[in-house]
Amino acid sequence: MNENEGAAPVNPIATVRAVLPSLTPAAQTIARLILDDPAMVARSTITEVSAVSGISEATIVRTARALGFAGYSQLRFALAAAVARDTPERLVPGDLAPDDPLTDVIAKVTRAESQALADTAAQLSPDGLGAVVEAVAGARRVDVYGVGASGLVAADMAQKLMRIGLPGHYFTDAHLALTSAALLREGDVAVGVSCTGETPDVLGPARVARKAGATVVAITNNPRSSLAGLADHVLISAGRETAFRPGALASRISQLLIVDCVFVGVAQRTFDTSDAALRATRDALADYLGDAHRRARSA
Repeated sequence: MNENEGAAPVNPIATVRAVLPSLTPAAQTIARLILDDPAMVARSTITEVSAVSGISEATIVRTARALGFAGYSQLRFALAAAVARDTPERLVPGDLAPDDPLTDVIAKVTRAESQALADTAAQLSPDGLGAVVEAVAGARRVDVYGVGASGLVAADMAQKLMRIGLPGHYFTDAHLALTSAALLREGDVAVGVSCTGETPDVLGPARVARKAGATVVAITNNPRSSLAGLADHVLISAGRETAFRPGALASRISQLLIVDCVFVGVAQRTFDTSDAALRATRDALADYLGDAHRRARSA
């Protein structure tokens, strides 16, 4: 069980997007109604929502609970607060179309990525982040698993940790990941990065790492996923999927935000050693580039 369980979501709209694929068909009907018109749901009674959706009141209550709320009333109040915070344009940004001019592409992609960052920041608990920072800062070894777009995030995290002198390693190959995970032990950290939280090449190593005694961290869009369920700590990313931006790509920017927050937190906790490592690596790169430039000029 991870520390996020039992707490009502901070951003209900981002939560609905994240868990939508894992809901039952009836619950998905309610979830899509929330995404299509959160203001309408916020001002409607459960009876009115039932009439509009054709879904029973009991199912609506179960859907609210599946989203992490005590019941429909709590969900309704959370939606009202979200609507008050955000403009309609931000709540339901326009999708990219095949014939959009590049000016619209720039505006819509910028809006979607800004929203993903804002939604992720709203869901990122300082306590949850602090627990991950503490685990990583004290780890003997940190493994990071990810494939596809999430593999790029895994590589970024391992590279950042290496720059501050921490033994971070990333794996995009399941066989190598499983091999490394089996050799972890208590005090080590394994980070699984997966938009859906159901990627087999991430789940497998994460399970092996947990069995070996390592602390498991999940970075995922789906708090109800298998990866979130087996993790000790869960950090929720956000990303709105569209025809031109599948879920993994849409969430990449928010996953990178989480990685940056973990990195800065760890660097703060280990400031003396991190600062010395950054200086040493910066000097090594500067010397190498200086030598390369001198060789180029003399050639």
